[in-house]
Amino acid sequence: MSSLGDSVGYLIFGNPISQALLSTAASVIETTEALLPRKLPAPNAGVPVLSSPPVRLPLWELAGSQYNFIRLAGLCGATAVIMGAYGKHNLAKISNMEEKSEAKTVFETANRFHFLHSFALLAMPLVRRPLLTGSMMVVGTMLFSGVLYYRALTGDRTYVPLATCGGFCLITAWLTLIF
Repeated sequence: MSSLGDSVGYLIFGNPISQALLSTAASVIETTEALLPRKLPAPNAGVPVLSSPPVRLPLWELAGSQYNFIRLAGLCGATAVIMGAYGKHNLAKISNMEEKSEAKTVFETANRFHFLHSFALLAMPLVRRPLLTGSMMVVGTMLFSGVLYYRALTGDRTYVPLATCGGFCLITAWLTLIF
């Protein structure tokens, strides 16, 4: 039971992505609280204020025809969590400490990139060329993270050059946001 508790703790708090998200959220909250006024200004006396409630569209309506990227982001995020847990259990079985340390570093890099680009896929409906940017991001994530996962879990370096291609796809995906 303790290994399950350790895995859940790692997934929620211990992995680099969770730590980055928690620290970012804490700093955003602190910044937002500092910017809020301490007292609300008094409304203009005698002047009626007409306001309508904000329109809140569901995410699938905002995404329109690009909703499949939202679905893909969900699938990629779930896969990243599964791979994080899988790697945590399987890397613990490596007995050589040097190999274990190297495999853990490679695996954490793959998992971090996998998580970050899963979140980035959520924004694809908002970009100018969603099909190009999203496709490059998906292919890049699969090549980069997939090859690094494989390398970390098997020790086989045969496909490492494909990780470089995946990295170039990810760079290209981010650069497509400029144009």
